[in-house]
Amino acid sequence: MKRLPALSAVCSLFLLVGTSAAQAPNVNQQQADLVLAVVREVQAQQAVLADNQAKIDAKLAAIAEQLRVARIYSTRGGGKK
Repeated sequence: MKRLPALSAVCSLFLLVGTSAAQAPNVNQQQADLVLAVVREVQAQQAVLADNQAKIDAKLAAIAEQLRVARIYSTRGGGKK
């Protein structure tokens, strides 16, 4: 997950540098605004992904704990009948 912000920054840098100097400043500003909008959208998506991953990790930890407790109780049950 840590590579995505760097990747988006590099991509936006290439987009900004790749624009021709012969273009009007207004077009450059529009492209810069578009790149900023895309970067913000990617950052928002990354925040959502990080939040979802935290929720998944918490659920997995709860399930692992429930399994641990179930194994403990199953060994104390006295064996098969």
